[in-house]
Amino acid sequence: MLVGLPGHGWRCDLRADEKVIQGSRTYVPVMPEAEWYRAEAEQTEVFAALVPVERVWVEELGFAGTSIPGAKVNRLVSLDEPPRRPPVAAIDADSLTGRRVTQVLENGEERRDLRAVTETHVSDDGTVAVRVTQELDWYRWGWSGKIPRTLEVPAHLIWVE
Repeated sequence: MLVGLPGHGWRCDLRADEKVIQGSRTYVPVMPEAEWYRAEAEQTEVFAALVPVERVWVEELGFAGTSIPGAKVNRLVSLDEPPRRPPVAAIDADSLTGRRVTQVLENGEERRDLRAVTETHVSDDGTVAVRVTQELDWYRWGWSGKIPRTLEVPAHLIWVE
């Protein structure tokens, strides 16, 4: 389940319930997947944001791509400790949406606590870019359904944490 606006950004890792009609509007109750699992495990009620149906997208299963045998062996990790994940340039990342990212500013400083809300795309001015939002706004999107303010950043300035 995804929610969002085309061209603005996406929120993934969500679960939905049956649609709700209020007046002339149709909404879908949506909650973070973690909350859904918690509610199921603890047999408790959790809050679900009512998201307008036109902002809700259902993920479809794709087809597995071909892979070279052994190509991912070097990615194996020990289960004795958290995996080490070196930063990856956004343009080299497999996927970005929902990932925690860092923006490298022009003066070399870093802007952290960001989440990517889009994959890399070509902006109106022809720049390869990524839309990001503050991490708090990312989580608020999940619990309230409020679309976050986003910023379009050139992809070469974004690194996946």
